[in-house]
Amino acid sequence: MIRLPEADGTLTAYEPVRTSAVRPADSAAFRSRSVLATAHVLADPLADNEPLGPVGPTPPPQSLDWDATLAFRRHLWSYGFTLCEGMDTAHRGMGVDWPMAAELIRRCGAEAKAVGGRMAAAVLTDQIEPFEPCTLKEVQAAYETQMEVVEEAGAQAVIMCSPHLTVAARGVDDFAEVYGNLIRQARTPVILHWITSEWDPRNTEYWGHEEPEPAYDALLDIVRAHPGKVDGVKIGPADLDRQIAWRGKLPEGVKFYTSDTTDYARMFVGDEQGHSHALTPVVDPVIPLAAQAFRALDAGDSATARELLDATLPLSRHLFSGEGRSIYFFRTGVTFLAWLSGHADHFRMVWGEQSARSVPHLATAYRLADTLGAFPDPDLAEQRMKLFLAVSGVEQ
Repeated sequence: MIRLPEADGTLTAYEPVRTSAVRPADSAAFRSRSVLATAHVLADPLADNEPLGPVGPTPPPQSLDWDATLAFRRHLWSYGFTLCEGMDTAHRGMGVDWPMAAELIRRCGAEAKAVGGRMAAAVLTDQIEPFEPCTLKEVQAAYETQMEVVEEAGAQAVIMCSPHLTVAARGVDDFAEVYGNLIRQARTPVILHWITSEWDPRNTEYWGHEEPEPAYDALLDIVRAHPGKVDGVKIGPADLDRQIAWRGKLPEGVKFYTSDTTDYARMFVGDEQGHSHALTPVVDPVIPLAAQAFRALDAGDSATARELLDATLPLSRHLFSGEGRSIYFFRTGVTFLAWLSGHADHFRMVWGEQSARSVPHLATAYRLADTLGAFPDPDLAEQRMKLFLAVSGVEQ
């Protein structure tokens, strides 16, 4: 029995399930869905990392625990997922700057080649100073520098929104020019990744339009102008009905990726209108269980896949809960669960983000994951949870 703290300050007795739903790994690629999973990173617990985020105009560099960070990626590959590296799950732009992201991409690329893993990686312009004025040519050059690193690592390019391009562009044609040049240069089909202004106000008027529908039409024009060169598009946030409508407008063969965190079973399983693919952080805390669901889809068993994915929704909704930008602290719960699962011997995070969620929040994450059977070793998870509670002042 373990006493777990609740949000109202009370303690609730919880009897761990002590069973695991984790099945043996299978590294074969999924056949029916393209599943790109983002993964967290771990900070070096012995490094002198600044724990309070940016201080001054140039935030101090962070040091990663490379052994633990790469080990988790091997775990992800062992279940058949494609790693999507250098995203916000890996603290990109939030403690991990471009030099460190480049090192992360290179190291992961080498590791992927060694174990036969598949990999994509984010291409941005974050080597340009945030408030530095720049031209279209400078934005494109920054994109090209990063795309070269990504492709040399053997990864597929995921071209992200650039706040610098938003400032430098004067309309639809400028976006089309920069993206067109990048798409033509890419060695393999790219993914175009659009974070709408709902999450990032810097992307207001991205693609040359303020309203989402004409903006999406401008994106579609870029896709149609480069047949065979765009693997898919990823858009967020947008309600699921809008995503489904937008998915239906894509040219044949172009995938629609989603990172929905609250009802993704509907999108991945799909219906008579089709299905979406995954470029998502929701896989990170439930890798073996998600793999079972996608294997079921490969076998044509939509009912089993839906049941498995639906079962993970309460945990996902909890991890990704929060108002405004606090949702980005999902990384804390994800990293905490990886520690409870035995994937690392600590959960020190970049910028000290292990403290970004409350003790009751993490206790609920433990309970939901244990009930789900997500821990490969439930006894170890219970032992570590009690240790965490003890140092947090919660007596057992």
